[in-house]
Amino acid sequence: MSELVLGLETSCDETAAAVITREGEVLSNVISSQAELHARYGGVVPEVASRRHLELVEPVVSEALSEAGVALGDVDAVGVTQGPGLVGALLVGLSYAKGLCWGSGRRLVPVDHLQGHVASLFLGPDPLEPPFLCLLASGGHTLLGLAHEHASFEVVGGTLDDAAGEAFDKGARLLGLGYPGGPALDRLAVEGDPAAYAFPIARVDGLDFSFSGVKTALLYAARELSEAELDEARADLAASYQRAIVNALLRRIEQAVEETGMKTVAVVGGVAANSALRAGLEALGARAAPLALCTDNGAMIASAARYAPDVGKADYLAVDAYPSR
Repeated sequence: MSELVLGLETSCDETAAAVITREGEVLSNVISSQAELHARYGGVVPEVASRRHLELVEPVVSEALSEAGVALGDVDAVGVTQGPGLVGALLVGLSYAKGLCWGSGRRLVPVDHLQGHVASLFLGPDPLEPPFLCLLASGGHTLLGLAHEHASFEVVGGTLDDAAGEAFDKGARLLGLGYPGGPALDRLAVEGDPAAYAFPIARVDGLDFSFSGVKTALLYAARELSEAELDEARADLAASYQRAIVNALLRRIEQAVEETGMKTVAVVGGVAANSALRAGLEALGARAAPLALCTDNGAMIASAARYAPDVGKADYLAVDAYPSR
């Protein structure tokens, strides 16, 4: 049997585990989302997320092993997200993985969450091989990186304020769409006219991004409308706001391609699931991660673990979670 890697992800509000082969075949990929739990608060509450991870981590890992048709003893290594993310949530997964490896003799492989997103592209059935330009756009991160190898990437641009996914979520909240906001805004935008409002795209130096301006523009546009007018214009506002964010991402990709000379382009992270962005990427000849691997998941962590160093038992206690890079 091929070597197997168990991946565990608890950086935010998804408790996820997966089993993959050393060659990148996904045998199972189990995700338990806390979206409904946090919807009442309009966003993720760190302490609530941590406590829910404590309840879910054991059954999620057990389900991942069961779906893959393997036992823990068949697994060669356990990859686990070390950071960045919510520290309390990360510590649940990291502590569980340490105990699992200590008790079973498996190898422990701490994984960077962002590297995990990039490594989602290395999974079958159609893995992407470096080098390539990668846009990572999610609720917590937006950056452009050059992936010259499987184990790391070079950051060439990042956001100066909000991440793209955060801008989508905050925009959805301004429009009264609830949580999680990004998918809700995407669905509503299909019904609207993207040219109805001319929202600004920030012009910043280099390959960086800025989304605070477009968010403020949406706030002011919504404030000028009565409740009845807002109800009528909500779809147009969503479509126009989405177009501004997507255009900002696409223009930076085009600029990065021109400046770096990189021919292959890929996009990963939760925002890669946005329908307008995926359509724009197709027009550019770029590649988006499979929908099932866009949001946080265990398969991407297991994939990254294939190229990261493991930690010996003597060094377990020194492995700690980190909230940011």
